[in-house]
Amino acid sequence: MSAVQFTPGRFAGRTAIVTGAGSGIGRATAVRLAHEGARVVAADISAPRLDELVAAFPDLALVPVAGDIVDEAGVQAIVAAAGGTVDALANVAGIMDSFLPPAEVDDATWQRVFDVNVNAVMRLTRAVLPLMIEAGSGAIVNVSSEASLRASASGVAYASSKHAVNGFTKSVAVFYKGKGI
Repeated sequence: MSAVQFTPGRFAGRTAIVTGAGSGIGRATAVRLAHEGARVVAADISAPRLDELVAAFPDLALVPVAGDIVDEAGVQAIVAAAGGTVDALANVAGIMDSFLPPAEVDDATWQRVFDVNVNAVMRLTRAVLPLMIEAGSGAIVNVSSEASLRASASGVAYASSKHAVNGFTKSVAVFYKGKGI
């Protein structure tokens, strides 16, 4: 297995927000962007995971923001930490639903999965779009799932939420492609 190759300076002078940065794909995304020169607002619901991330990479420009992306105050804290400039948003955070079929999914599970997987994506995107429009450029990446491409046993709330993420992503692209986003 080969070592990960970084392109030094590729994102120098850029600010990126990455949700779910405390673990998994979010952490890998935050580290990659920071290694390549970005100042990364690393958002996660878990302060201890963010503390570990920053401790593991003390030389990288990681700005940890612990909070719930479902809450509007959490969204505003994340955007404020960016300092008025957001060149990229990576909506990576997501949760599963215990693989529940439709007859077994409860309202609380359905709501929480949609809040994290869809509503937070919309709120963060909505919050950064004015900054990107003013700058005339920006990149928004929404992480979905193979469960968004077909029916699967991943659970009805999860699969439905990831289908919604795909539709939202396509709509944002249509509305803002002419604005450099």
